[in-house]
Amino acid sequence: MAKKKKTSGSNVAAENRKARFNYAIIDTLEAGLQLTGTEVKSLRDGKASIAEAYATEEEGELWLINSNLPEYLQANRFNHNPKRRRKLLVHKAQFNRLAGAVQRDGMTLVPLKIYFNEKGTAKLELALAKGKNAPDKRQTIKEREWNRQKQRLMKDA
Repeated sequence: MAKKKKTSGSNVAAENRKARFNYAIIDTLEAGLQLTGTEVKSLRDGKASIAEAYATEEEGELWLINSNLPEYLQANRFNHNPKRRRKLLVHKAQFNRLAGAVQRDGMTLVPLKIYFNEKGTAKLELALAKGKNAPDKRQTIKEREWNRQKQRLMKDA
């Protein structure tokens, strides 16, 4: 009998909750992260932050900048720098598409979440996004409030 693939089996280590509010998400993709051992252990503790992080293209590679993975306390002298740049692992065709969109259309690469997949590998959900201005953000708030109101009405009916 064939095994069923888990859909909710991923373990979220860090999430950028403000990204969907501040940016209009055009496309998302999964990227690998090049991490050290203490960074993986720190991620498993769930204290990482990617709220101010972004991805950029430098020297033909993608890098995650300004993410905060705190030091793993049990590692002592073998610890990592919490704010260091981390290399993102994507296929060449994906890289070319993302780099072209950033340079041509002025889009931004925003990390949405870091999670562990079913195999236990750390992955980053990366979004190709365009910044929202104030009226767009107000519209997002209105839609969210209307959806909440609809839920309340449906619940009472």
